[in-house]
Amino acid sequence: MLNPLRLVLTLVALALATLPARAFETAATAAWVYDMTTGTVLMDKNADESLPPASMSKIMTINMLFEALRDGRVTMETEFAVSARAKSMGGSTMFLQETDRPTVRDLIHGMIVNSGNDACVVVAEGLAGTEEAFSAQMTERGKALGMTRSNFTNSSGWPEPEHRMSMRDLGILAQHLIEEFPEYYPIFAETEFNYKDRAPANARNRNPLLELGVGADGLKTGHTQEAGYGLVGSAKQGDRRVIFVITGLASDAARAEESERIVSWAFRQFSEKTVAKAGLRVATAGVHMGAAESVGLVPAEDVRLLVPALVQDSITAEVVYNGPLTAPVTKGTPVAELIVHVPDLPDRRFPLVAEADVATAGFMKRLTTAAQTLYARYIGSPAS
Repeated sequence: MLNPLRLVLTLVALALATLPARAFETAATAAWVYDMTTGTVLMDKNADESLPPASMSKIMTINMLFEALRDGRVTMETEFAVSARAKSMGGSTMFLQETDRPTVRDLIHGMIVNSGNDACVVVAEGLAGTEEAFSAQMTERGKALGMTRSNFTNSSGWPEPEHRMSMRDLGILAQHLIEEFPEYYPIFAETEFNYKDRAPANARNRNPLLELGVGADGLKTGHTQEAGYGLVGSAKQGDRRVIFVITGLASDAARAEESERIVSWAFRQFSEKTVAKAGLRVATAGVHMGAAESVGLVPAEDVRLLVPALVQDSITAEVVYNGPLTAPVTKGTPVAELIVHVPDLPDRRFPLVAEADVATAGFMKRLTTAAQTLYARYIGSPAS
């Protein structure tokens, strides 16, 4: 039977020679911070708890509209009707009237910049007939996107007992929007929209980071008495992009301060490193019944990951595979994993492939190997 083998790679550990940055202490009741470039979760505080998302859940309504655009069901110039129910929505609005026929372009800006509850209802009714039907579609679509702890009962984030999302789910949704809709995503960075000059006091985007020069370019704030102040945001500096979600802050000012602190920490306390080069051997694996007794294990691509900024010997790595491998072995076939352990961060796993072909051994070598195996099993072992 093949056995899982683990090889500790002290060479990789010495090459990294780093210590984790001191854990970030956030005042948010729940938070999730994710380096999108390397796929690294930098912070997870109650990230899987289903909580009231307030207006942050509007990005799901926006996603549904983006998907309708992508599918050709609407265009940016498609006009939607405004119902009495939509007009009557309280809270943040874009001040729609029943006689208006806002375009999809208007509604996207109204939801993102003005956080318009009226705009969300217009979109829900325009796409699904009723907000109830639209909410059910949102929940189903969320599950398909991997949002396992989200349930939508309205399109705007209006407080309702069963309207819930986790911070991780909001982050998953943010990543989806960034990756799938590059043509529309820049709208999240726009700072002002005033539909028909009706909302001068509500025309500014509430995202506190957009004008601070930290690379922020989205996504959505949220606030209700139950939820507190929250933000699902993203910032890009150089080749790195970070997504973060926070909730439960006590004030608008606290949200702005905490958001800026998180972005600074995420970019300044971590750097991206190449810990193994593509095609460079990091270990060898034994080969059973092969023309060669072992084969090199190499990454198919450069192995890059985030490492904390302070220097000490604390990062380790190991190779895991079921071994010995059985011949024939084909060059480039994934046969092992490189697992890198970084304190206070999730383990990262990278596939390793065979460095070369290993043919099945000739008859005489197979016969000799079989004989040696039988001898070791039945003769060479100590008597019990």
